[in-house]
Order: sequence, then structure tokens, then C-alpha cells
Amino acid sequence: MAETYDIIIRNGRVMDPETGFDEVCDLAVSGDTIAKIGKVEGAAAREIDATGLIVAPGFIDLHAHGQSVAADRMQAFDGITTTLELEVGALPVAGWYDRHAKLPRPLNYGTAVAWIFARKVALGALELNADIHPIDQMGSGSDDMSWSTEAATLEQTEEICALVRQGLDEGAIGIGIPNGYAPGAGMKEMVGVCSLAYEYNTPTFTHIAYMSNIDPRSSVDSYVRLIGLAGATGAHMHICHLNSTSLMDIENVVGLVEKAQEQGLPVTTEAYPYGTGATVVSAGFFMDPDFKARTGSDYSNIELVHNHQRFADRDDIVRAREENPTNIVMWHYLDVEVNEDHRRLLDMSVTYPGGSIASDAMPWLESDGSIYEGMDWPLPDHLSAHPRSSGTFTKFLREYVREREIVPLMEAIAKCTILPGKVIENCATQIKRKVRLQEGCDADIVIFDFDTITDRAEFTAMNRPSEGVRHLLVNGVPVISDGALDPDAAPGRPIRCTPA
Repeated sequence: MAETYDIIIRNGRVMDPETGFDEVCDLAVSGDTIAKIGKVEGAAAREIDATGLIVAPGFIDLHAHGQSVAADRMQAFDGITTTLELEVGALPVAGWYDRHAKLPRPLNYGTAVAWIFARKVALGALELNADIHPIDQMGSGSDDMSWSTEAATLEQTEEICALVRQGLDEGAIGIGIPNGYAPGAGMKEMVGVCSLAYEYNTPTFTHIAYMSNIDPRSSVDSYVRLIGLAGATGAHMHICHLNSTSLMDIENVVGLVEKAQEQGLPVTTEAYPYGTGATVVSAGFFMDPDFKARTGSDYSNIELVHNHQRFADRDDIVRAREENPTNIVMWHYLDVEVNEDHRRLLDMSVTYPGGSIASDAMPWLESDGSIYEGMDWPLPDHLSAHPRSSGTFTKFLREYVREREIVPLMEAIAKCTILPGKVIENCATQIKRKVRLQEGCDADIVIFDFDTITDRAEFTAMNRPSEGVRHLLVNGVPVISDGALDPDAAPGRPIRCTPA
């Protein structure tokens, strides 16, 4: 008697990057699980004709700050089925998960524990509130930056580590360490925090301490520190956005990461295919009087997201910081359309062997700079974020795989699935079933047209969804069908680590 399934995907090019499986065949889904791959006999409540389409594991984004229904919907069109806030993280962790459990999240979600918020608490710059978006919390304490510039005392370090431990006990996926926003943190504190990561067998997600191309306190200095922490504590140091924080030193730091990995040190990295970063206007590195000399960038390269204002000088950005320290800015640090060397450097980070693709997607903002928490679809035209909030993975597939033919398709899918999955699967064991297209794994599946897949978001029109994702299943539930979003679909589940 023939089996009956919930969904059968017929005649697609099924690709699993772990095993190298690459065949035109069928795939059957029962409930939230992939039941069969191959020639599927039988019937289903729904059949999807995937002729001429790629069937792959849903993409995993390790570095997504949006964390809202609106952000999920835009990332669904980017092929993403799991979106995680791991570089900054959240605190309190249990409160963050409780808050998001009440939202109709289309995608799977999760967070790291926010070391920087623990530091702000210990140094008196923050009162914890799970209802405040982590990006807004990043802008707090701008009137007294001692939490950023000063080393913690022994007592403060103990409080920081206690708060981080509590977050890990509550299921945080590792420790977010955006060290670049608090470069004053001392090495004793860093050793304590990284030792916790090793104890819990969970990664750290690090923003390098120094964003500068010249010594002292250069990006090379930062990478040596992180690699040293991996060697000294045993902690898995995952270095965020290899492209943007390295500025003009990408070639140098790529060599450092490569050498560390050759020696067996637990160091991994990620990148996104843009020469423009984004952060809060209150970021301390903008305040460095030698900003231009140290970064090779002019203040005019920094742009407020919500109104596209460019800055004239340091005084101009100081005024904007005082007006609203949580406002989001874009930093155009590479001109990849004009400068061939800039393009070469970006390519080195994006194509780094074994590196993941991760978006660093920003939240969607209202015209006044506040974070949008609405449920409208399509997204209102006045909202802004960053094009990477809409099209990171599709841009990577279009540009690096189809158009420029730099990365083979199977390797590209690996950089979007199994490679980011391996960063976290030792602690977040749920992810093992979500980054593999194999029988018994979760039905988190993207079906896309390789010939047409493309990003559409631009810096003047950021809310354009990507095209080419024809179907997207999350835990077996269609979120996108025939290229259209189901605004009622909310199958996202929390991803957590299991405490040691």
C-alpha cells in the first residue's frame, strides 16, 4: 500500500551539502520531518512541482539583529529558515525567549547571552528589561561611556560572569561579545568570559576590539587577541563579519585565521557580500579623534539610515549621537563598484574556505528612527534597515555563484547551511536536524530558481523582498508558496542550547 504524506516535492534538484547528494528526485514530508528522498510513490495533501528548481536545506543566519515578524518575513524571501541573534545577544535570556514565544514568528529564532549588557549592568549603565530591543539597549549609557572604556574591577568581573552564566543556564546559544563597543574590557575579564564558553561547550560570537588599520590597537592586534583567547581558554571563537571589521586589513587577518585553523585552534568566521556596514550612531569607535587616519574612512561615508543624512565631521556625528544614541547608521567602508582592490578584499572575506554567510541584518526602522514592531505586509515603503536585511543570501548566490562563478553551487549552499550549523550544533543540538537535507531531518526547506534568484533591495529602497525563492517550508509548514508569503504562517520555534 502506498504511503500518504503531507507534502511531496516532485522532480527537484535535491542538494545536501553534508553528503554531497545531488540528484533530481522527489522529497516527501510528514508533519515536520523529511520522510523520504528519492522516488516517492504515494499521495500527499499537497504536491509541489519543483521541476527545474533547487531543493536545499533552509539557510541559517547566525547574525541577525532584526528579530521581529517583519524581519522574519523579509528574510524568508532570502531563503532563511532560522535567524539567530548571536553577536550582540540578549539579557535576560529567559525573558527574551518568553517575549518572542508570544510573537507569530515565521522563522526559527534564538539568541546568545549578551556579555555587553552584563558589563553595562555591572558598571551601572543599564537596567535589564526584556521588552527593550537589544539594538536599543546597545545605545544606552552614552552619557557616561566608562562601561566602554574602563576595565572592570574584580567584583564587577565576578558580576559580569555571573550574569553570563545565568544566561547560559537559561539556554543561550553561546556568548555574544561585541568587544569593539567596549574595547576597555581587560584581559582578565575576557579570559573569565571565554572560560565560561569553554565550560559550557558553546561558542563566543565576537566583534573584534579595535577597528583600525594602524597600530597600536589595529584589527590585526584584535585578531591576535581572539586567536590567543582560543588557545589559552579552549573557547570556540567565532569572529563576526570578517569583511567589515577588518577594513583594509582583510588580507592580513585572513592569513591569521587560516594559520590558527591549520594549528587546530577553534576559530571560525563569517562574512556578508556588502562593502557597507551598519551600527548605532553612539558606537565608540566613531568618537576616536583619529578616526579618519585609523580607518581610512571619511565621516561622509557614514549615513543615518532613516533619513540618509551624511556627516560632515566628528562634531556632526557627536550632535547626532546626543540627539538619539540608538539611531542606526550605515558605514560605507569599501567602494566595491569602483575600486578593484576593495572588491578583491571583500571577495577574500566572502569566499573564505569554511566561512559562513551571515547577514548582520538590522531591525526595520520607522521614519523617526524607532524600531518597527508592526505586522503589515508588504512592509510599508517608509521603513528602512540595510539591504543586507533583505538580500544577503540571494545576493551571494546571484553574484558569487551564478554571475561571477567564483563559488560552486554546492559549496555555496554549504556556506549557508551546514557550515554555520557546525558552529553551534555541539550545544544547540536542534540545529543538526535543520541544516541537512536527509531523511529524518526537520522539514526546513528552501526551493529556489537558480536562474532567477536575486536580491532586489537597494540603499534607496531597502524593503524590496528578494526574488527566486519559490517555496519555503519551516518545520513542514509553508511560509512561502509559489513565490508568495503566507502572512498567517507562524511555524517558527525557539532554538536553545542545552546547559552543560
